[in-house]
Amino acid sequence: MHKIQELIDYVFTSIPSIYLIIGSTVIFVVMTTIVYTMRAKASNKPILAKKIILPPLFMSTGMFMFLFDEFRVPWTQVLEASLVGILFSAFLIYTTTFEMKNDRIYMKKSKAFLIILLGLLVIRMVGKIVLSNTIDIGELGGMFFILAFSMILPWRIGMLVKYKKLEKSM
Repeated sequence: MHKIQELIDYVFTSIPSIYLIIGSTVIFVVMTTIVYTMRAKASNKPILAKKIILPPLFMSTGMFMFLFDEFRVPWTQVLEASLVGILFSAFLIYTTTFEMKNDRIYMKKSKAFLIILLGLLVIRMVGKIVLSNTIDIGELGGMFFILAFSMILPWRIGMLVKYKKLEKSM
């Protein structure tokens, strides 16, 4: 753990923050592309409850980042990031729908999902550029993780509720 802390300290002190912002934005663009591709492929396969539940469970391991001082966020910013995430999740919950085909449940393709993803990408990039002048880059990374987690968790819960309703009607 001590060696990891030394590595994190080295990265945050030796690499200019603009490079960290650019690097994390590039990674986010790649991840957005992967998520959209996976979502498009998923609409061709039946969905199961475990496929809805597992992503936030796997993502929760990212909370380990808060063991390190660089990523810790004050409670007011935790609340702000959580509220923004919950607000964004409402759009995802509303636009995620399911359909029955051959006695199986499928997620419907949605153009709104791509628009929402691209909107989030733009908001995230602008937010990073604006906030990186006033908030430490590690803390900002923690805030964006909290935002993402607080968006994905309610969205997946909403998906599970819709899925279970449709499953009951079968």
